[in-house]
Amino acid sequence: MYTLKIKRIYEEATEEDGYRILVDRLWPRGISKEKAQLDEWLKDIAPSTELRKWFGHEAARAKEFARRYQLELKEKTAELSHILSVLEKQNVTLLFAAKTAELSQAIILQEMLNHAIAKK
Repeated sequence: MYTLKIKRIYEEATEEDGYRILVDRLWPRGISKEKAQLDEWLKDIAPSTELRKWFGHEAARAKEFARRYQLELKEKTAELSHILSVLEKQNVTLLFAAKTAELSQAIILQEMLNHAIAKK
């Protein structure tokens, strides 16, 4: 099995990133498609617009956001399977635009995928 990482899209792309997937619903401000060096933009795995707006990256709502997003992810079986299948062949880096990983959905997605890997 290869490595699953998360990283801010504003950080420099490296060879160790492997397959780079943007997991935000909105395109990140101030970054060109060339600089992003994406392999894929998987908008549908991102939190719903309603959940994203409710959360607003407020630390006080992080725990409830995580719970709600995990519920949404349970409905995203095709997208989760797709990421896991890519991960069987190469490293995968989930990219996000939030200022910190702790306040991004990428860390929740990474935990869910790691849990799925551990079950195999």
